Amino acid sequence: MNHNSTTLTTFQEKLIHYRKVIFDPALEKYLRDQGASSLYDPIRYLMNIGGKRLRPLLALAGAEAFGESPKKAADAALAVEVFHNFTLMHDDIMDHAPLRRGQQTVHEKWDANAAILSGDTMLVQSYELLAKYSAEKLLPLIKVFNQTAIEVCEGQQMDMNFETREDVALEEYLEMIKLKTSVLLGGSLRMGAIVAGAEETQQKHLQQFGINAGLAFQLQDDYLDAFGDPEKFGKQVGGDILADKKTFLWIHTFQNSDHNQKARMLDSDLKGEEKVAYFKEHFRDAGADTAIREKMEFYYQEAMDHLGACEIQEGQRSFFEEFARSLIERAH
Repeated sequence: MNHNSTTLTTFQEKLIHYRKVIFDPALEKYLRDQGASSLYDPIRYLMNIGGKRLRPLLALAGAEAFGESPKKAADAALAVEVFHNFTLMHDDIMDHAPLRRGQQTVHEKWDANAAILSGDTMLVQSYELLAKYSAEKLLPLIKVFNQTAIEVCEGQQMDMNFETREDVALEEYLEMIKLKTSVLLGGSLRMGAIVAGAEETQQKHLQQFGINAGLAFQLQDDYLDAFGDPEKFGKQVGGDILADKKTFLWIHTFQNSDHNQKARMLDSDLKGEEKVAYFKEHFRDAGADTAIREKMEFYYQEAMDHLGACEIQEGQRSFFEEFARSLIERAH
């Protein structure tokens, strides 16, 4: 992929503008308006830990793409981010995760009961934020939000099911990452488009752009986990291998291995650097590194096709083009 990465500055500048001028002030007000009850302490804590805030910023961009002031989408953006953090709060309990973005998880800092109850409250608050819109906007917003929320849960369930299965198919894996990660990117964009009053076909094209760009991003993440430069990637190389995660690379390789190789892949005696080195070599031998990059390029092109069908101004189009490139042009 020879996409020019020098054009990312305008995209990054717009995200910074969205965040400083629109989203962060809306988030501060939301947190300020919380009650004094200890129910809200974990919510304030988790929402203040940070993160890239990509999903809510995409909701703002979705509104501006169709000629609306992004400020009008601030409540929809906040609803998306509150929902996203609600899922993280509950995911961390399921995963027994001690840390979230380098800080103690809510269930570790308080306890599981507090994390469950505060998370439940966040879900309700997401609907409260959406309820600020007029009736004609509210119904389509709720429909897209509900569908997206259910799909995120379906993706999480699939991911948990895969942990105890050896026979995961690539199609199943791609469906799982689409549901768990990509649909929320697409849903965020579509909610912004709804706020702007865009036609339904246009909403759907922007949504599919986000879903396909998200799939390309997740596959790039899988690839970089095994073959990326740890200093540029910012993560330990081979983390997925050491955690026995059934990624695209793992599944493709397992499907293209003989009986002895499959047994070796499932061998629990492999540890540490020896395990990472073995799998990386085996991934290459099975052609998984090439297959994943081809699939990533496929989803990138699908995203570009849907973007091409969006009737938006050229300045807005270049923003989304740069967004898609930024997802797949991380450190190799």
